[in-house]
Amino acid sequence: MESRRLGRSAILVSNLCCGTMTFGSRNSEEEAFAILDRAYEAGIDFYDTAEVYPVPPDIKHVHRTEEILGRWMQTKDRDSLIIATKVVGPSAAWFTPPVRSGKGALDRHHITRALEASLRRLQTDYIDLYQTHWPDHDAGYEETLEVLTELREEGLIRVIGSSNENAWGVMKAQATAEAGGLSRYETIQNNYSILNRRFEDDLAEICRREKISLLPYSPLAAGVCTGKYLDGNFPANARFTNYRDGGPRQQKMVERFLNERSIATVTALKALADEAGHNLAAMCLAWSQQNDFVASTIFGATSVAQLEEILPAHDLKLSEDVMTKIDEITKKHPYPLG
Repeated sequence: MESRRLGRSAILVSNLCCGTMTFGSRNSEEEAFAILDRAYEAGIDFYDTAEVYPVPPDIKHVHRTEEILGRWMQTKDRDSLIIATKVVGPSAAWFTPPVRSGKGALDRHHITRALEASLRRLQTDYIDLYQTHWPDHDAGYEETLEVLTELREEGLIRVIGSSNENAWGVMKAQATAEAGGLSRYETIQNNYSILNRRFEDDLAEICRREKISLLPYSPLAAGVCTGKYLDGNFPANARFTNYRDGGPRQQKMVERFLNERSIATVTALKALADEAGHNLAAMCLAWSQQNDFVASTIFGATSVAQLEEILPAHDLKLSEDVMTKIDEITKKHPYPLG
């Protein structure tokens, strides 16, 4: 498994990162352990979670993912693992955080309490990468970076990162860190896939210039890039199969992800993968990894069988011809997810 550096830090991680957001809801602890064990066996040392997981967030199972991951960590050498988690922050109207009385401020009080609770659930005395799950643009960055810097100096976290951030926020945070002599964000975890290349508009260049590593989440566009929804298929227990019978928000996501443009794009990608002799999911993950601003691509798997389809991506190098054809395909339907 190839290792890459997180930003300008000393931390090296595998080029694939095991996401955990279904552990404790869609996946039982036994299933989660099987997925985690197979990922570890394959050479993956990087694992991403969050205090609010599993998703969709629900007060009935909030924090459960960290608890499951923490119990699994006790079966491994802690020094062999790179663990990333997140403090929830403002939710951008996605949900009301069922944590700390529904508050999500990125101030000293909430960050400190969130970290203490995550350390307890993960049964560890430090976090390798601690991320702000959503930015708080109205409050600014000074207090957030001040407390994160202090927590780094105490040895409770090693490096810090952001998530769901925009170009203005990244540069504002960098300027605040430089002006105050504070720790800077070494990573950014944003949505990035062949079906959602908006990161390339501005943020990719910022990452290159500022030496910040992208950790793409949803690199398979919530499973759409596996091809399982082609030809009108809705596999049993798949995310959007379940969402069809959900509330208005979930049904709207089905309409957004499974539209004429996205299906046309994935159909063309599937033909290209078949022609090149690649598994479609592995090809899409390999494409992510061949972008110079990406450190580690975060995947999710709800079964070991799904994981086995993903693992070949770790050493798959796509030819220039395949990369060019992918660009040609995506130019026909820019931003197919709306």
